[in-house]
Amino acid sequence: MASLNPPVCNFGWQAPDFNMLGVDGKRYNLQSSRGEHGLLVVFISNHCPYVQAILPRLVADVAALQVLGINTIAIASNDVINYPADNYEHMQKVALDFNFSFPYVLDYTQEIAKSFDAICTPDFFGFNADLQLQYRGRFDESRKEVSVESTRDLFRAMQLIAKTGKGPDEQIASIGCSIKWK
Repeated sequence: MASLNPPVCNFGWQAPDFNMLGVDGKRYNLQSSRGEHGLLVVFISNHCPYVQAILPRLVADVAALQVLGINTIAIASNDVINYPADNYEHMQKVALDFNFSFPYVLDYTQEIAKSFDAICTPDFFGFNADLQLQYRGRFDESRKEVSVESTRDLFRAMQLIAKTGKGPDEQIASIGCSIKWK
């Protein structure tokens, strides 16, 4: 499994709209997903070891960001035919097992991943209240290993965005598994 790094932040890029089915049976779009101070869009995969390593900490950080007015939506875009561990039923199980407090949606056509230019899982897009991109970096310094101590890059960047509307000037690209295209 090849590791990929997405490009770093294109400051000010506007979030594209979407309309996808969540594991709870509801549909989500850009406006219904945003928080008062911003939106974190996360491309994840159920089977990716990079995602698996951060998932409990991601869920905790997302809960803390919600208090700051930053909402989160997780998007699964992998080809579910060739990667059945990423299908809708498995997404529902992961969301339940990890007690997701945020929508987890299926990008079955992969059009949303393409519109975001998502590269890997995890791939993070942190938007301010005006839905302008302010962060496209890593979760923390860990890779596939579970880190006890964390730099919390994503949390600190989103915390800054909630307070100022601007992300950090210096960002380190995420690393993860490639999106499995059809």
